[in-house]
Amino acid sequence: MKIELPNPDGESVWLEDGLLASEPQPAAADPVRIAYAAAHIILKDDATPRSSAADAIEMVDWDQTMAFRQHLAAEGFGIAEAMDTAQRFELGWPAARRLIEQCGELQLETGFIAGAGADQCDEVLDPATLIDAVVEQVHIIQQAGGTAIILPMPWLCRWNCDEQQYVSIYRSIIEQSEGPLFLHWLGPMFLAELEGYFPGDSLDQILSIDSDKVRGVKMSMLDHDLEIGVRKRCRERGQIVLTGDDHHFCDLIAGDGEIPTQSVTIGDRQVPDGDFSHALLGVLDGIAVPAGRALRHLAAGDLAGYRRWMQPCEDYGQRVFAAPTHLYKAGLAFTAWLNGHQRQPMLLNRIDLDRDLEHLLDVARLASLAGAIIDAGMAAERIELLMAGVHR
Repeated sequence: MKIELPNPDGESVWLEDGLLASEPQPAAADPVRIAYAAAHIILKDDATPRSSAADAIEMVDWDQTMAFRQHLAAEGFGIAEAMDTAQRFELGWPAARRLIEQCGELQLETGFIAGAGADQCDEVLDPATLIDAVVEQVHIIQQAGGTAIILPMPWLCRWNCDEQQYVSIYRSIIEQSEGPLFLHWLGPMFLAELEGYFPGDSLDQILSIDSDKVRGVKMSMLDHDLEIGVRKRCRERGQIVLTGDDHHFCDLIAGDGEIPTQSVTIGDRQVPDGDFSHALLGVLDGIAVPAGRALRHLAAGDLAGYRRWMQPCEDYGQRVFAAPTHLYKAGLAFTAWLNGHQRQPMLLNRIDLDRDLEHLLDVARLASLAGAIIDAGMAAERIELLMAGVHR
């Protein structure tokens, strides 16, 4: 089905479904990349703007939020829980902890990874408090059955920490935690306060502290060449990179395109190893169906098939994550709404309203081109509601 939508700017916007039925499914094969989808939260229909994190836990529609995670897992993705995609910096620890524990209760075969921070503290005034808080959250994540990823710590920027202070604080967290652990390098385009994070060669020093325990890093810098350099050094230590580059992930995941013949151990699983990045991406939240197919083509050794499906997904990601990048969650919630995974497209504090109609229509168009619109008729009806002012 192909549907033309009205557009206030005059250019036609088309929605199309059925793309996934246009060619045979790739043959079943063992995955050659691990891939986590960083999942957003779905709010209750009557959620209202709030003024404190304490209110957030009451605004989440927990049933729909968990059902969405099951949808992502059904497409072959692990879940990245309580990350920025779930508005972690606005959500607050009580709701984030509930996300982590409820995700663990789903016992997804694809597993989950979750962010460990220090947001259970009203104030973090010194390194000792910061270290203890992060270690506590690492333990909670692991008790829930997940892998912990150490979130960026803005306090290090506020305190003007130098290279060795970064290393010292991370060392204390690593020494007091069980593995496997991952680090997260988040760029200032996502959180402006993180400008200058990991000064000097502190990242490599930290990754070298205990490479059997610290198994790699998620790169969310939107810098293809920077990630390639970090990936090369990680491979020398037997570690992996999880790309968080929602602008360039097609090539980063493909790497050399070869079927890997080696693996590394992460926890209780053997993970393929080669000249490529694995994935922990917010964009997968919106394009799980076509991206899942792309990765199945890659596993079957069909690099051309992988690129045919994944490149349009990247085009979608570049639009959803366009500047100001931190508003990307609006495009993901909007896409989930178009596909019927939620009953409205709202985000906490209604930051969804900060993306204009032109942007959202373009997101819909690119989702359609990627094969991520499952029912064009339903999506068109919802867009017409949006254009009529409903949910705005």
